[in-house]
Amino acid sequence: MNITVFPKKLSGQVIVPPSKSVAHRMVIAAALSNGVSEITNLYPSVDILATMDCMRALGAKIDFDGDKAVIEGIKDIPESAVLDCCESGSTLRFLIPVACALGVDTQFIGRGRLPQRPITPYLEEFPKHGVSFEYDNTMPFSTNGKLTGGKFYVDGGISSQFITGLLFALPLLEEDSEIILTSHLESKPYVDITLGTLREHGCQVEETENGYFVKGGQRYMPFSGRVEGDYSQAAFFKVANSLGSDIDIAGLSEKSFQGDKKIVEICEKIVYNKNGGLQPFDLDCSDIPDLVPVLTVLGSFCEGKSYIRNAARLRIKECDRLSAISQCLNAIGGKVTELEDGLEIEGVGSLNGGEVDSFNDHRIAMSMAVAATRCTSPLKINGAECVSKSYPDFFEVYESIGGEISREP
Repeated sequence: MNITVFPKKLSGQVIVPPSKSVAHRMVIAAALSNGVSEITNLYPSVDILATMDCMRALGAKIDFDGDKAVIEGIKDIPESAVLDCCESGSTLRFLIPVACALGVDTQFIGRGRLPQRPITPYLEEFPKHGVSFEYDNTMPFSTNGKLTGGKFYVDGGISSQFITGLLFALPLLEEDSEIILTSHLESKPYVDITLGTLREHGCQVEETENGYFVKGGQRYMPFSGRVEGDYSQAAFFKVANSLGSDIDIAGLSEKSFQGDKKIVEICEKIVYNKNGGLQPFDLDCSDIPDLVPVLTVLGSFCEGKSYIRNAARLRIKECDRLSAISQCLNAIGGKVTELEDGLEIEGVGSLNGGEVDSFNDHRIAMSMAVAATRCTSPLKINGAECVSKSYPDFFEVYESIGGEISREP
């Protein structure tokens, strides 16, 4: 589906969708629990549905209706399973250790860019702990054997998703285990969300000087709760407000552990100066990689040069996001220069409109819809259906607050 967005400021109230990061974790922990959990305010994005289907394949019973899931934890562990992770890196990296901890011989399948996304820490460490891989640098691939505990050495600079995957799996093992970080842990706020979810389900993890200690033989206990609003999705509307829209954003928790909560602070600091322009910024985005595309849009309207730094991991997301957002904005009059691990963004004040590709990346498509509010002519976004990965009704919400769009099949 291609969508043309007409230049128009937005106004009205938006209730942001539930956090995808939190929802993944709540579904997995509930499925590993000894009993029944209820999760409310769940949003049926493609990624979350993939995680639910995978947990069903591992033996959980999940009844999902409306925005509520009733999840009965795994009782009978299958000998083998096929887990379709769709395009979800979280689903894949969280569930490789879980399936191995349960001793399920598993085939993992996926599509899009997921088969090229690395799983290096598991390939290096798991053969030392009873698990073998049939892996040829793509998908499908298979794991065989039951994971055993001990010491796991993990590079913290690749992705915090590997730490989360281990944290979910290690309480299930008989032996005590230790995660030893061999480098600085990037995106630590995502691990903090995981630790909070584990605590809610009765699993204890001790943070150490170099990582985490997890006692073996723990049992997940059922827990019922509501998924909090997603700051990474709120960021699109926060930036739109910085660019002149007037959106009331509801549904966020001020007590959230989400790293993307930083968008509030960033937008508050990008205040209008005496000339009526926006202040440029220089940001270390190692803990907030999902904000980079829409922050690049924001930088395009700041006076002077803004910088995105420590964001090399964005090159192995759903697309190479540093390249994609640069190409999109430059195609419509922006001045974005790719750096080795980030971006230099020269403010241009306005964008021309025209035609861009989504690169099959939900965050690129939504970021360009925000950019369209300050274009001088309509902006066509090709492949806009990719928003279904995280925010299926984004464009309906966009219209509800005054956005004007037209759709092509």
